[in-house]
Amino acid sequence: MANKRIQIINGPNLNMLGQREPEIYGSRSFEQYLEKLRPKFPDIDILYYQSNIEGEIINCLQNVTAYDAAVINLAGYSHTSVSIADTIKAIDKLVIEVHISNVHAREEFRHKLLTASACKGVITGLGLDGYELAMRYCIQNNFAG
Repeated sequence: MANKRIQIINGPNLNMLGQREPEIYGSRSFEQYLEKLRPKFPDIDILYYQSNIEGEIINCLQNVTAYDAAVINLAGYSHTSVSIADTIKAIDKLVIEVHISNVHAREEFRHKLLTASACKGVITGLGLDGYELAMRYCIQNNFAG
């Protein structure tokens, strides 16, 4: 039997983790974090995609049907993208949204997450550990929302 597959999708500026505002986002790059995450899930194929471009994120989400679940951090697009929210609603897969910082403890404009209602759940403010928690949820719920 083939391994289950989880697609992690990161949005704009998350390619700058470790450099951008380390007091908020930490000092590790996402690639460094992935090196520590993958061994925790040896029976899961973790695929990673990052883009700063909304349309490319939509294309990746549309291809999530080839995977068992998606863990997404849409960064700034979480607050603005109706198109990404519509795409999440259109795919028949478990999708968990993650935010590294606690968006509700930050600027007012970050409090509204347009994409959150399209997801099964949202994890916010637990740093990079939010990705691991999202993956554990997917596994414990047998990849069903």
